[in-house]
This record gives sequence, structure tokens and C-alpha cells, in this order.
Amino acid sequence: MSAAKEKNTNPTLAEQADRHVLYQYSVQAPEAEVEFMDKTFRELRGRAPLSMKEDFCGTAFLSVEWCKSDPDRTAIGVDIDKPTLDWGLKNNIEAAGNDIAKRVTLIESDVRDIIEPKVDVTCAFNFSYCLFEKRDELRGYFEQARKGLKEDGLLVLDLFGGTECEDVIEEETELEEAPATYVWEQVSFNPIDHHMECAIHFDFDDDSRLENAFTYAWRLWAIPEIKELLEEAGYKKVRVYWERYEDTDDDDDELEGTGEYYEVTEVENQESWMVYIVAEV
Repeated sequence: MSAAKEKNTNPTLAEQADRHVLYQYSVQAPEAEVEFMDKTFRELRGRAPLSMKEDFCGTAFLSVEWCKSDPDRTAIGVDIDKPTLDWGLKNNIEAAGNDIAKRVTLIESDVRDIIEPKVDVTCAFNFSYCLFEKRDELRGYFEQARKGLKEDGLLVLDLFGGTECEDVIEEETELEEAPATYVWEQVSFNPIDHHMECAIHFDFDDDSRLENAFTYAWRLWAIPEIKELLEEAGYKKVRVYWERYEDTDDDDDELEGTGEYYEVTEVENQESWMVYIVAEV
């Protein structure tokens, strides 16, 4: 067999890749999210949050980190996709050891159906709740989430936006943990109903690509829309936390996110931003 033919029969890096591992490397930041929820809850409620429900939990990466952060913490992960839950159970929960595993509960269900047991914090990150594209649907989810919170509980969401979020673009980020480049593609945007489609791809050092590792179809909601729907759903107070940006050392006057968030009521728009929205019961 020739060397060229033998080379062609070897699996590419893309073919060998685990898309869930790559997603966790490129998209999720569970330590920072736990820190934000802990800090914000303590500031608003004067106590430490111990119970958390992660809606649209996927692989429950965040739920595991939540329980790692405090031996008294428990987490419930809810998702409708069983294969992803099974992957998370094996690779995240069981891999974390018995102490963590006994404090994380996974539930295969529509997130709107789980309101017991009541928790200190419910979160829906990575813009997952944006799959509810109608006002009544999203308000209904917020109402159900409120029913699942304790009397002083918080619902924590993230949301993205900015002047370029309606454009058809591709953004690339090299991963430090893998020989791959994370590619975020905004495939399409309809200004009439704000429906957008996005995709995640991964390019590898051997020039192979994991195309459409994840695809999304959702509505690009605006901050005031989310705030109004939360208020209509019965939350007493809705707060917006904006990321603090700093000038880079480059000559192009670009701003770089610091990973620190502070409460705001008025800011200047940017090309791209991500905020946390915190709703109080």
C-alpha cells in the first residue's frame, strides 16, 4: 500500500473529535458563571446560594462545577436531549467522583415541566431559552421558572447582542486545549421577526473540519423585551449586568472584555456584547 493511500485511510482529527468536549472548551465558562451567581446572590440576598437548577443543561458541565464549589451545594440539570444527558452523566458527573455525583440530579424533561424541588437559583445560559420565539411561549417559561424558585430565589439568564449580531459573519477563535479553531457562524437573520440561525464548526490542524457540530434556530431577543416579559411573568425586580471592557494595547482602539460584570441602567452600544439578566422573585 502506498504512503498516500495509507494516509487517506487514517481518520482525520475532525473524525476523531468529540463535539461535546470541544463545546465545553470553546463555549462554556462554568467557574466564571458559578462565581457570578454566587456573588450576585450574596449581594442581593445576604446569604450563600446552595441549590441550583440548570435549565437546558446539556452535558451538565455547569452543574458539576456548582457542586465542586461548595460541599453543601446541590444541582438539578434539566434537558430534553437524552443522548447529551447520558454523555454528561458519564463524562462529567460520574467522572467527578461519588461525592459530586450524589449531589447532581439529571432530569430528561421539558424545562417548563420541572418546578420541584424549589431552588435558590435557576439559570438558563448559552442563550438556550431564545428557542422560545413567541412572547407567550417565553413568558410561559419565565412563569414556570418562577414557580420553581424559593421565596428569595433568582432566575439568571445570559443574552447577546450588539451592532454586528444581525450580520451574516464567521468568527474564529483558536483553542488552547485542543488542536482546533472554534468557528461561530451567524448563518442568517430575518429583520422582520428576528429569527436567526447560527452554527458552530471546528477547524483542525490537519485541515479537516467538523461542520455544523451544533446548529441553532432562535429569536434574537432584545434586553427590554426580556425585561418586560419577566415583569409580566411576576418577577419583582429585573437587573441587567454589563461586562466591563478595557482598552487593549493595540493601535486600533479595540475594547477587550474583562469578565467582570456590573449592574447598569444605561450604556453605549457595542459591536458585540453579552449580559447577564437577573430576575428576583
